[in-house]
Amino acid sequence: MTTETIIHTEHLSRKFGSLVAVSDVSFDVHKGEVFGVLGPNGAGKSTTIRMLCGLLEPSGGKGTVVGYEIATQPEDIKQHIGYMTQRFSLYEDLSVVENLWFFAGIYGLPRKKRRARVDEVIERIGLGDRRHQLTGTLSGGWKQRVALASATIHEPPLLFLDEPTAGVDPVSRREFWDQIHRIAAGGTTILMTTHYMDEAERCHRLAFIFRGRLLDIGTPEQIVDRRELAGIEVELEAADAQNAFDALRDAAGVDSVAHYGHLLRLATRSHEPEPLVRGVLEPLGIAIKTHRTSRPTVEDAFVSMVGDDQRAAKAPKEAA
Repeated sequence: MTTETIIHTEHLSRKFGSLVAVSDVSFDVHKGEVFGVLGPNGAGKSTTIRMLCGLLEPSGGKGTVVGYEIATQPEDIKQHIGYMTQRFSLYEDLSVVENLWFFAGIYGLPRKKRRARVDEVIERIGLGDRRHQLTGTLSGGWKQRVALASATIHEPPLLFLDEPTAGVDPVSRREFWDQIHRIAAGGTTILMTTHYMDEAERCHRLAFIFRGRLLDIGTPEQIVDRRELAGIEVELEAADAQNAFDALRDAAGVDSVAHYGHLLRLATRSHEPEPLVRGVLEPLGIAIKTHRTSRPTVEDAFVSMVGDDQRAAKAPKEAA
């Protein structure tokens, strides 16, 4: 990873009629970086990636992708990127190798180079035993590998992945991420969107989008630290888990609480979480069986961030 800028945006926005899908988004992505754009469904992630790919014209702002202007040079951008959508978009009645040959031709690889490149990608992605299998008969995880191979067949300097692991089993997701970091180590820059918060931990840097706006950007560690959550995550087992959940969810100083099997996982900015929890539960007669502090996650930071944003949005109305 270097400081060379591959993507640069300034106040990028997109409207659909009166709907503001993306508003005032500014960030840079550097060469060799795995950059995650995170947020819930409908947050503006896919709209952002479509603008960066040259598929959707911005309503405002500006930016460059691999040195080309987003607003005026979309066709040049398309020739220098790879793009893998969340929907499987290959030809299911073609074999794996036929799909790769087809996309190598679409991307303009010279015929003399095509065979060597197809063989190289098949070997790298681990598709050797399935090269002649019809793509439509593959499982979701193997289809995902073929889609990744097709998106990188022309060795683009920048790869866009739009929620690529949606609907894929956990083992295939982990193997996919191994491939992603291997590709990035070779110098390819990767920008991906996802709503899986656990995947955020695997990115070099993250941009959090909510309601079309950029809430924060940085490494996973920086984002968690900026929320002042470090070291104040509590896992506890209570005698009456549901009533404990209800009481803690509404308690002052609690950012979030969630069920994890028999445990409750609590995020708070209090530097003394144990007295806070006991002060809420003991007056209700709810005994705490076990408790321990743990490392906060990116998901905890995002939930905290969204909560602050929603409270800020309501404040003017309540004051009025």
